[in-house]
Amino acid sequence: MIRFGIIGTNFVTEWLLSITTGIRDFQLTAVYSRDKKRAEAFGTPYGATHFFDDLEEFANSDTFDAVYIASPNCCHYEQTMLMLQHKKHVLCEKPLASNVKEASRMFDCARENNVVLLEAMRSVFAPEFMKIRSYMKKLGTIRRVSFCYNQYSRRYNNYKKGIIENAFRPELSNGALMDLGCYCIYPMVFLFGLPSDVQGVSTFLDNGVDAAGTVLLQYDHMIGEVHYSKVNYSALPSEIQGEEASMLITEIASTKDITVRYNNGFKEVVHFDQQDNNMEYEVRAFIAMVKGEKSPYVYEKASMNAATVMEEARKKMRIHFPADDRE
Repeated sequence: MIRFGIIGTNFVTEWLLSITTGIRDFQLTAVYSRDKKRAEAFGTPYGATHFFDDLEEFANSDTFDAVYIASPNCCHYEQTMLMLQHKKHVLCEKPLASNVKEASRMFDCARENNVVLLEAMRSVFAPEFMKIRSYMKKLGTIRRVSFCYNQYSRRYNNYKKGIIENAFRPELSNGALMDLGCYCIYPMVFLFGLPSDVQGVSTFLDNGVDAAGTVLLQYDHMIGEVHYSKVNYSALPSEIQGEEASMLITEIASTKDITVRYNNGFKEVVHFDQQDNNMEYEVRAFIAMVKGEKSPYVYEKASMNAATVMEEARKKMRIHFPADDRE
């Protein structure tokens, strides 16, 4: 049994906790919030019995072994480092860090303290993603990969009313690239590694936050394209194009269907009866890593590569976060 604490009493954490009832090795024991009453109200229905409003006291507590962090992006680095230094395993929401420097220091700290640090990129842990990898063998030499995630944010309606929520505040290391683009970039580098060149363009809102963007990744024999937006939907699927066939993927962040179209006209369709909330798989993978049953190395490498691509894309788009100036 792995005893968990949580940082971040929000709807994302509720999604995660809603799927943990069927995970035998998961037990929620502790909750941190700046408001202790909020921590108690949030955690009690899920069985938590220890509540904190002081982060140092929380980190020093022996009431949990691992922590799930779902705070604003700008807080991930400092909170994760504190937990790692107190030898807590950390499952941190995506994006893991604001920049490459932070991500590198976080993984170094995890190794120094002999604990697991994992970025909660839920899509790559799902069985459907493994199917994508296996079906890629049928495509021949890959020449173009286009991953897209365009989702009209309900918070954008509030933005247009003058209510600026965290998701649209760049000072918190937020924006379309960090919120949705990462769902495309992470699987891209997981499957194909680090590109030789990165280019990017963005659309910005009045307060300077990026609302939508396109990132181009240059590989030796392949072009990677990433399209994402928080201010419009798109009906287009993601696609991997090979010399022998192409693969259409519905919802790269939560795959429901894969369609392989061969050059001879034959079509192969694979449908997955997947639950809408696919966070279960990342939690199970994390627990297996904590128990020493699974290696985190391949995911650490993907997280570092994703952070590298997003930072290079931000430079091209002239997106700068206060966290980039932090020593």
